[in-house]
Amino acid sequence: MPNAAGVVLAAGAGIRYGMPKVTAAQGEWLQKAVTALAEGGCGDVVVVLGAALVEVPQPARAVIASDWADGMSASVRAGIAAIGSADLAVLHTVDTPDVGADVVRRVLSAALGSRSGLARAVYDGRPGHPVVVHRRHWPQLQQSLVGDRGAGPFLRSRADVVTVECADLATGADIDER
Repeated sequence: MPNAAGVVLAAGAGIRYGMPKVTAAQGEWLQKAVTALAEGGCGDVVVVLGAALVEVPQPARAVIASDWADGMSASVRAGIAAIGSADLAVLHTVDTPDVGADVVRRVLSAALGSRSGLARAVYDGRPGHPVVVHRRHWPQLQQSLVGDRGAGPFLRSRADVVTVECADLATGADIDER
């Protein structure tokens, strides 16, 4: 059975939100993201930090993206590097607090059942998180990372990404403003 590792992307300053989102709701969003990944099938969970350094909830461990100000690409790179022995990376964002373990399980299951090992949650057809990327794609993903863009451009460049409708489980809305 392939092992999956979860990566919570939480390094940003949250400029539009007015504070680093990793600290939002007294850490409740962070707790929800870690729980979703851990209970959704990830044997290892890392939280990528940068603008704000906080204690991460169990069973997660913290990883610091020293170049976090470069944008989402720095967070994805740091997260992938931290889960080196995993077969699958489950990328999730801290600012989607209504996404739970049921969504993670559904998307991870779809990735495991696909030839590509690539899957992405969609909500009423709108792309969202989590995203699952098999390790064989990590080099190409890493090469595609630029500035404040994460895995989106890489996923859009491929025809073999399984889209997994999850609107029956969550809105998947990322919260950008208070």
